[in-house]
Amino acid sequence: MRPAGREEGRGVRSYYTRALAGERLRACYEVAPARVRRYLEEEVRFVRGRLAPTDTVLELGCGTGRVAWRLAPPAARVVGIDISLESLGLATVSGGDGSRCGFVAADATALPFPATTFAAVVCVQNGICAFRTDPVAVLREALRVTARPGKVLLSSYAEGFWPERLAWFRLQAAHGLVGEIDEEATRPGEIVCRDGFSVGTMSRAGFLRLCGEVGVTPSITEVDGSSMVCEVVV
Repeated sequence: MRPAGREEGRGVRSYYTRALAGERLRACYEVAPARVRRYLEEEVRFVRGRLAPTDTVLELGCGTGRVAWRLAPPAARVVGIDISLESLGLATVSGGDGSRCGFVAADATALPFPATTFAAVVCVQNGICAFRTDPVAVLREALRVTARPGKVLLSSYAEGFWPERLAWFRLQAAHGLVGEIDEEATRPGEIVCRDGFSVGTMSRAGFLRLCGEVGVTPSITEVDGSSMVCEVVV
């Protein structure tokens, strides 16, 4: 993944509040082809399997609540954070029992929660790259708010899923949900759009380097040939 510069990162992050939020974000999942839908389902299934009925869970980058509502149950309580108020508004009304899920506007690098608040912190569907901020800061904050014992689960795309991922983004572009794909700048592992949006991938080696910088040892699992899930148990 190419690190984002300070101004570049701010611009891409604001994309999630001004262009890819709320109903437009939800529509990205509605146009997903069958193989992508399977990837999304299997990733959630894997994460659900790592949670206990007594867990309180924090989801980073919850968007419209697609994952948060699926995690409660099995978890006792899920809190989702996002920077988009529009997406959070949809998240609050997109699920069922409101006692199990809550949503807060917050930045993943400066979480408004005390230390050791959550049994698990989850950041799926390539959020560690999509945030376009310092992944070390994200992981450190996630670990700070994780109880002992507890776990942090991060995910990105498996290398072999690249053709399906690119095809999905091309569909989103065709529906006007993201900018036109810059085919010359786009390369395996990195999507680049002509409107300034771009997003990379965290490889297995990238997760190992990230965890090494923070001083933790991860367990990395490829799920369904589509997700790379990095789990840190503390």
